[in-house]
Amino acid sequence: MSSETTSGITKEERHNGVSVSTKEVDTAAQLAAGLSGTLDPEEALRIRVQFMDKTTLGSSAVLGIETATNLSVNQLGTIFYLSYLLFEYPQNLALQRLPVGKWMSANIFVWAIALSCTAACKNFTGLFIVRFVLGMCEGSITAGFLIVSAMFYTRKEQTLRVGYWSQVISGLLAFGSLHIQTSGFEPWQWFMIITGIITLILAVFYWFLFPDSPTTAWFLTPDERVKAVQRIKENQTGVENKHFKKEQFVEAIRDPKTWLFAAFAAFDNVSNSLTNQQSLLVASLGFTFFQTTLLTMVPGVVEILTIYSGVTLAARLKNGRAYVGAIYFVPALVGIALVNLLPWSDTAGLLVGQFMTGICTTGFVLALSWLGNVTAGHTKRVVTNAIILSAYCIGNAVGPIMWKAQYKPRNHVPWAVIAVCYCVCPVILLVIRALLNRENRRRDSEPSNEVEEYFIEKVTEDGKRIEVKVDKEFMDLTDRQNRDFRYVL
Repeated sequence: MSSETTSGITKEERHNGVSVSTKEVDTAAQLAAGLSGTLDPEEALRIRVQFMDKTTLGSSAVLGIETATNLSVNQLGTIFYLSYLLFEYPQNLALQRLPVGKWMSANIFVWAIALSCTAACKNFTGLFIVRFVLGMCEGSITAGFLIVSAMFYTRKEQTLRVGYWSQVISGLLAFGSLHIQTSGFEPWQWFMIITGIITLILAVFYWFLFPDSPTTAWFLTPDERVKAVQRIKENQTGVENKHFKKEQFVEAIRDPKTWLFAAFAAFDNVSNSLTNQQSLLVASLGFTFFQTTLLTMVPGVVEILTIYSGVTLAARLKNGRAYVGAIYFVPALVGIALVNLLPWSDTAGLLVGQFMTGICTTGFVLALSWLGNVTAGHTKRVVTNAIILSAYCIGNAVGPIMWKAQYKPRNHVPWAVIAVCYCVCPVILLVIRALLNRENRRRDSEPSNEVEEYFIEKVTEDGKRIEVKVDKEFMDLTDRQNRDFRYVL
């Protein structure tokens, strides 16, 4: 595929546009300046990898980690998210300043080592250290995927390509670990070693295969890199800018939608304590360890199906992200009602109710992709991601505290708290939609301004310095600075 190059303007020639420093523009500006073309969506990113995450703790609870260490998974879960919260902002700054793919790879590598070391822990100090390190590394993963997705995909494609967090593989590994009988080494220790090795292999693949940006992606030719950048121009969010901009930091802090998304993330993830509680809740119904490890795969299947249906529906329904996200909380609330109202003897009904509570995961997945769609300016995106994921950590850190021994076996109090959160979350999504819709109407009514042209200096192959026009979409403007930006709903 070839791209057509428009002629540049030598420094001696005059133009009526604005000359800007390369520090001000997106990193894609120099690559895309004066070029045009298209790239098929599926060519933009050919690597889709899943990794083992913090669900290992929930599976380990059934495999015996609580008995072996005399600690609760609730304590360990809180440690993880407090560390995640502490390192979230530094991780996001690193993602802005360093190559995204390489930084994520390094964090996954350290994560793998810490996960494997968990098998050697027998007391609070050891487990505190490894869980603290795991939380520190986790801070780069979700934020990194959000940044890379925005680099490669259009708004609609981002909605369809947000990751699937699944417990299916973890459940299978846990089931297999239960069958390993060795003297002096328990099933939960084998489980940690196995998942650690898988993650270590993944880290190596990430280092060599995961792209830092479409401007440097190894699997794209120079011509395709240009097309990859041009095809996301409609997002008006650019690719990336390695320079921290104070004004964008301030704007992110003062933007109401930042805090609305943060509130949603906090409330929605109070229920994420179910990730670690799922195995214990199933086991409390009278199932054996073998049966429990198999049954804990069901929420993973439910999660995959509901996320797939939700993102597909949101992509097809014009301006329907908030509506779809809100609707998916309804079956979760029905599930909570079943868990609390059915008699304890109705094991099947209680299981179904418990599995239904995971359907609302779709709401959080849609919120993450929506956040990337409505936030422009690289520094602003980094800061906003840090705030939202910090709120996510707060919800996750608070959640485990609810599950106290005096509430067992029905756990009415934790379920009631989760139900309240599930009522608040859809309201927040609808408020965000109303706010953004009002801003779109305000911008539609504004008089159209004269279009300014922007130019950056570029050196040709023969050494001549020319000024090349840069599209406004690659000026690294925020969604507030760019009055042509329209929020997707």
